[in-house]
Amino acid sequence: MTAAKKIRLGVRANWRQFALLVVINAFVGGVVGVERSTLAPLAEHDFHLASRAAILSFLISFGLVKATSNFIAGRLADRFGRRTVLLAGWMAALPVPILIIFAPSWGWVVFANVLLGLSQGLTWSTTVNVKIDIVGPRRRGFALGMNEASGYLAVSAAAAAAGFLAATYGLRPVPYLLAEGLAGCGLLLSLLTRDTAGHVELESAGVVRTGSLRNLTTNVSFRDRTMSSACQAGLVNNLNDGMAWALLPLFFAANGLGLREIGLLAATYPAIWGAGQLFTGWFSDHAGRKALIVAGMILQ
Repeated sequence: MTAAKKIRLGVRANWRQFALLVVINAFVGGVVGVERSTLAPLAEHDFHLASRAAILSFLISFGLVKATSNFIAGRLADRFGRRTVLLAGWMAALPVPILIIFAPSWGWVVFANVLLGLSQGLTWSTTVNVKIDIVGPRRRGFALGMNEASGYLAVSAAAAAAGFLAATYGLRPVPYLLAEGLAGCGLLLSLLTRDTAGHVELESAGVVRTGSLRNLTTNVSFRDRTMSSACQAGLVNNLNDGMAWALLPLFFAANGLGLREIGLLAATYPAIWGAGQLFTGWFSDHAGRKALIVAGMILQ
């Protein structure tokens, strides 16, 4: 039996790799979750920033770089392998907490979030790609749902934990030591992953690849009605996410809430998001994606 014949698609056939990637994405979410309840208060408390635009600069830098790294992550994974891109993403995350801990100015924090955006784009996208590679076409909704659930439940847990740590020990360094520990654990676990080039080759056998990256991007973003609407829904969803991350903690603090309360409120939103993915991902494989997207947009 050849190596190609030994490769099988499906959750059961690849459950060890699948479960490992679910855990790894929890660490991806945990790293960014620490910032959810601490970074905006840090801007006012330690760096005395009064301008909301200056405070939001960390989110702008993070978002722009994450969008770019999301865009290139798939192509890099096809060229260098999923495992290599995943490890590179974790390497970018390791300096982030250290930079924030020792930051003498807000510019250091903004630069740290450039690295964090790079890390999140590479690691989160790669965990999605690997799960999709190994489960096959019938269970992609379930795979993505599990990935998002583990990531955002970890965002929630880390935001709550960081808020309590900040209230007890201060905004620096203890909450960011937690982030450093999460990044280190994520990197070590990622060393145990296997590449999925064989799974990709098995599923894409007979598929003819046509079109340049430029044409593909244009079609997905603008020309194809289904894909364009999905991109628009994702844009709105991420705008809401940015508000919850950067603006709501400032609003809570301005109204007299402490770091513990801010941490709990910052944790509530991704907790519901993550828990909901456990159902919606699985359900979308059976009922389709459109109804769920429309219902979500109506709720927004």
